[in-house]
Amino acid sequence: MKVVIVCKSHIEGGAAIVSHRLMKALRRAGHDARMLVLSSPSEECVDNYSKGWRTQVDFLAERLQIFLNNGFSRRRLFQVDTAAWGADISQHPWVKEADVINLNWINQGALSLRSIERLAAMGKRLVWTMHDMWNCTGICHHAYDCRRYEQECGNCPFLGFMARKGDLSHTTLLRKRQLYSRADIKFVAVSRWLADCCLRSSLMSRSNISIIPNAFPIEDFSHTPLDATEIGIPRGKKVLIMGAARLDDVVKGFDRLIEVTRYIAEHKPQLAQKCHLLLFGAIRNEALLKQLALPYTYLGKVPMRRINALYAMSDVVISTSRRESLGGTLVEGIASGCVAVTFAKGGQVDVVDHLETGYIAHGDDISDFVKGIDWAVNSAKKSRDELNRIMSQRFSAEAVAKKYISLFEDK
Repeated sequence: MKVVIVCKSHIEGGAAIVSHRLMKALRRAGHDARMLVLSSPSEECVDNYSKGWRTQVDFLAERLQIFLNNGFSRRRLFQVDTAAWGADISQHPWVKEADVINLNWINQGALSLRSIERLAAMGKRLVWTMHDMWNCTGICHHAYDCRRYEQECGNCPFLGFMARKGDLSHTTLLRKRQLYSRADIKFVAVSRWLADCCLRSSLMSRSNISIIPNAFPIEDFSHTPLDATEIGIPRGKKVLIMGAARLDDVVKGFDRLIEVTRYIAEHKPQLAQKCHLLLFGAIRNEALLKQLALPYTYLGKVPMRRINALYAMSDVVISTSRRESLGGTLVEGIASGCVAVTFAKGGQVDVVDHLETGYIAHGDDISDFVKGIDWAVNSAKKSRDELNRIMSQRFSAEAVAKKYISLFEDK
């Protein structure tokens, strides 16, 4: 079977990395899988589908459209996408030869809705993997507490003083509806939470949606741990690890992490004495770190090979995110033998088995989250090998590839 996976990149961003991982797993399973990207290709089975000035024109044209419609806000300029501009890849030889076209993250001028309609018209099996909420909303990737996507969008919070009933979010939603009504697309959600969001939306309530998680290199998460004292953590402490591409991105809930540490310090002094917080990832406002009420070590951006060793030396992986499409750091942490603690919002509940591989706190309940940390530090029973095995069965590239192959072959 010939499969073409389409994504803006194969190396930059979470969707790019997991898409590239899937391609490799499909090839190991004996299928002719290749990748088309906008970024510079670095291997034989990856090609750049749009070159030169056209790529920049598409990118800049979409940003200008958004800038003119969001109240001239640079802060919100990259929080939404319209797919009004993008390359036509229907004439690429790999696309012509393909049995299956698997779309992934195609925004910021990569593909347009019109170019996707051209792909659908070719009569090939078209599968679209959704890594966030963009497919079921007008223009946003995360709706947060907004429920307008369940109707027809409009009055979009991301459009500032330009928001109105028939704004850019509403008109883009109508263009998506037109595409979905004409094209035979099988959608893949990476978690039950994301699938539920889609089924509640006005756009996708009747769509063909499968749930297949992202693939992870589970075999890599068994590294020899670092000595905690090498990075300034006192010997004998229980290490709580948390990471993100950007820790103070609002969706990651760093404000809630601050509340958690303050609650532990005030109400659980014995637990506070046992714990040390380990943080990695970029942060724009480092002053936030000083608000943490537990001892911490902040390492900044860390290469993946070192992150694996950090997980291996940690005891608990935590996520205070308000929503995650899946929860990659939880998968990585549990695969490395950490017990997880998270809130019950988003795809995190697809990763963690309550009181088995971790603790799922109710809603936004800080005290229940702290109860979870207490359980993870003092009462969790699963061995590190058991935790790795559970994650391998669910999230290894081979396990995920088998599910995609089944979907690709289902006519």
